[in-house]
Amino acid sequence: VQQVASYRNNIPRKSLNYRTPLEVFMKYITNEQVVFSNLI
Repeated sequence: VQQVASYRNNIPRKSLNYRTPLEVFMKYITNEQVVFSNLI
């Protein structure tokens, strides 16, 4: 299941202006959020 999800998240989407869901997600994640999640 994880392999399929990873594959699907790396497919560019027309609705995302031909960017991948992962690219769009990472655009909204700040360094502070990444550091905070590593502390948990």
